[in-house]
This record gives sequence, structure tokens and C-alpha cells, in this order.
Amino acid sequence: MLRHEFRPGKLVAGLFLTVAGITYAGDAGDAWDTPWFAVIPIVVGGLCLAGVVGLLARAVRNHRDSRRTSTPAEADRTPPQPPQPTVPN
Repeated sequence: MLRHEFRPGKLVAGLFLTVAGITYAGDAGDAWDTPWFAVIPIVVGGLCLAGVVGLLARAVRNHRDSRRTSTPAEADRTPPQPPQPTVPN
């Protein structure tokens, strides 16, 4: 099985949208009474929180990857660049 990156922002967005769906389903099934505007803060707040979590996860991932690739052994293995030809004026 192929491994994939963990995306916590998508997880948070999915959880909040699931809560919004459960809220509407409970209202439709007469389990409780939900005002029409009650789901808007749930969805907007969840999407904002998912964006923050996604940005934080990207920053952590980039920081971890930059530490991993900046080893001196890899820097020695890069081939030298060929000299650039000079153009007469």
C-alpha cells in the first residue's frame, strides 16, 4: 500500500463539515430544532481553523525537510557547474 502525506487541515475541515451535516440531519429528523443560521459559524469557523492547521503543518513539514536536505555530505555530491561562455561586445 502506498503511503501518503498526512494532511491535518483536511481532517479538521472534514470534521467540522460532518458536524454541520449531523446538525442539519438531526433537525430534519425532528431530533432537535436548529435555526437556519446556526450552521454558518460552524462551517466558517471550521474552514478558518482548517486553514490555520494546514499552514502550520506545511511550515513544520518544510522546516523538517530543509533540515533533512542540508547535510554536508549531500552538498559535496553536487556536480560543479560548467563555466559560462563570455560574449564579445
